[in-house]
Amino acid sequence: MRVFHSDRYAVPLPEGHRFPMEKYRLLREALLARGVLSPASLFEAPLVDRTDLERVHIARYLDAFFGGTLTDAESRRLGFPWSPLLVDNARASVGGTLAAARAALEDGFGANLAGGTHHAYPDHGEGFCVFNDIAVAIRVLQAEGAIQRAVVVDLDVHQGNGTAATFAGDTAVFTFSMHGEHNFPFRKQPSHLDVGLEDGAGDAEYLALLDTHLPHVLESARADLLFFQAGVDPLEEDTLGRLSLTHAGLKARDLRVLGAARERGLPAVLTLGGGYAKPLAPSLEAHVGTYVAACSLFR
Repeated sequence: MRVFHSDRYAVPLPEGHRFPMEKYRLLREALLARGVLSPASLFEAPLVDRTDLERVHIARYLDAFFGGTLTDAESRRLGFPWSPLLVDNARASVGGTLAAARAALEDGFGANLAGGTHHAYPDHGEGFCVFNDIAVAIRVLQAEGAIQRAVVVDLDVHQGNGTAATFAGDTAVFTFSMHGEHNFPFRKQPSHLDVGLEDGAGDAEYLALLDTHLPHVLESARADLLFFQAGVDPLEEDTLGRLSLTHAGLKARDLRVLGAARERGLPAVLTLGGGYAKPLAPSLEAHVGTYVAACSLFR
């Protein structure tokens, strides 16, 4: 199992900022301390090249972001103050997912301890997402002829609007998002399949809906590669989630998705996604649980 990390590019944020930048380092340390992952399975994420980013993102946006000339409105929409370190952070997040996808095609599974930046559109970033790592990885691998078709299973509590918009009308990439219907983004973009949950939905309702839709998604997609955006913000303790899943429910979710991929011989890529509990411990525990589930199937 190859897992890529990029927490050395942690961006200093203003006091009180709601994004838990320290989560990436703390998760890597927890996975090692508990023996879920070994040092031999961890690799530093490479920085993605601009030419690869250009397969999804337009030149004007790339010029502004790389050059530090985003407008105040663009920076507010993104949610991060610009800095050269943010550029490296964003490039590593995408590079980690692309590297994990290559590993998955070789080994059956690959993972990124970052990524899942599904709110990034081709022409702008938003919601703490600079570039769309999954979209870039898909387009690069398609261009190289490594894959023809892909499926995105996005189970973050927030709809994957940037991913949906990027692949709108593309019959070679099936986008599936199961999310809080009344949560951010408040203006959704149509995925190939969207399943919106009411506030407070718990394990039983969530897993029943997943059991109903996941087989259809995988059959319809006829994919060469699966990307699993495994955000843990459906957790009841999450400050931005508004759903009521337990740790057991999230682990069951992860086993269903990754188990379905394994049963079909479908290579799977795991990305991190959201988790915003305060204190952070419940989110970290949930992310660790995702990797325990993955290791039970793929190691």
